[in-house]
Amino acid sequence: MYNVKSHIAEEFINDAEICDTMIYAREHCNDAELIQQILKKAREHKGITHREAAVLLECEDKDVINEIFDIANEIKHRFYGNRIVMFAPLYLSNYCVNSCVYCPYHVKNKNIRRKKLSQEEIRQEVIALQDMGHKRLALEAGEHPIYNPLEYILESIKTIYSIKHKNGAIRRVNVNIAATTVENYRRLKDAGIGTYILFQETYNKKNYEALHPKGPKSDYAYHTEAMDRAMEAGIDDVGIGVLYGLETYRYDFIGLLMHAEHLEATFGVGPHTISVPRLCMADDIDTTDFKNAVPDDIFYRIVAIIRIAVPYTGMIISTRESEKCRARLLEIGISQMSGGSRTSVGGYVSPESEEENSAQFDVADHRTLDEVVGWLLDLNHIPSFCTACYREGRTGDRFMTLLKNGQISNCCLPNALITLKEYAKDYASPEVREKAEEMIKRLLANVPNEKVRANATKYLAAIDEGKRDFRF
Repeated sequence: MYNVKSHIAEEFINDAEICDTMIYAREHCNDAELIQQILKKAREHKGITHREAAVLLECEDKDVINEIFDIANEIKHRFYGNRIVMFAPLYLSNYCVNSCVYCPYHVKNKNIRRKKLSQEEIRQEVIALQDMGHKRLALEAGEHPIYNPLEYILESIKTIYSIKHKNGAIRRVNVNIAATTVENYRRLKDAGIGTYILFQETYNKKNYEALHPKGPKSDYAYHTEAMDRAMEAGIDDVGIGVLYGLETYRYDFIGLLMHAEHLEATFGVGPHTISVPRLCMADDIDTTDFKNAVPDDIFYRIVAIIRIAVPYTGMIISTRESEKCRARLLEIGISQMSGGSRTSVGGYVSPESEEENSAQFDVADHRTLDEVVGWLLDLNHIPSFCTACYREGRTGDRFMTLLKNGQISNCCLPNALITLKEYAKDYASPEVREKAEEMIKRLLANVPNEKVRANATKYLAAIDEGKRDFRF
């Protein structure tokens, strides 16, 4: 169990420090000597502070911006290579008692079709996802004590893990549900979840309270301190993020990095993942009502500097973003992405439900998983369906240690190729299968460790023989 020194949100997300950092960044954004010192530190690939990151974000020098992108690309490829972990969200229920003004699930929305999946409906959704080729899911549900109690989430996780359809199996279930108690986080851990995910939405306390006027989520401190409770309960893989567009991007960018610094200082390991969603259109939500929209050029810089500031943290992009945007972000930091996603409750079995106003947000990338996999292969990225680190206990500080010393590549590259082989053999279209087989053959020959290469070759041959579900 961790010895938690502080659970007080306003101590580790300090408004005065964020405001002072923004002032400092404005005052030093043209300080060439300081910026070169920060870039020199960034090139060591060991991270930079929130204050140093804010200076880089404020700088408008084109040469500096290009160097930021170059360093982010170096870090991305040093620690994650060309691997892109694939996942899909699974929406269980959109019943919610909160009044979040940016989310169509808010309790006053009478237009949205409320729906909750039964365990049999979950089974059918999971089979549909397995038939696409997915091995990793992120569970999503609105906050409702009657319709969506923790018991329902736990039962759903058990159902998901129990389903073996043809060669399909969901090997990792990540969970994105409302902040809860230490005891409930222990129950989630015991249920075998992978990463616990919770977005802060915004770190500005005053704005947070205005955006969440009623409901359990309106408690800023309880929400912000959720990751402390989760890690205290033994969940050592946690995923944080903000919803860019709710607050000024500078404020939330700094707050996000301060949160990561706090987790690292308190628990000895920072967040496993950081997500970077932007506010987008949804049922009864108009983005023009929000004044803090983040344009693409700034968004790219945010992602690149987060990658520099926290080099060991995975970064996630969803289908909120367009194909063009996602392609750019792959080069400067993103290591995980969703594919073939639906944000409606029951949308994988019944796509028409997207038209029934049960979705949480509008999807910008409508391609199938197979189309996304083929696209990634064309861009020389390796679509990975690997979950081996979770299944073998390489989580939290154990994962970070392997990442920092460069040993994780001995696990991730061969495992990515093996799970890509599974996908190609079982689910890919003929065109995508051919691309995948070509990549596997080419990259397998480049695996430097002879023993690792021999083991990977053995498993790849076993897949051709019909064997499945190794510890990957």
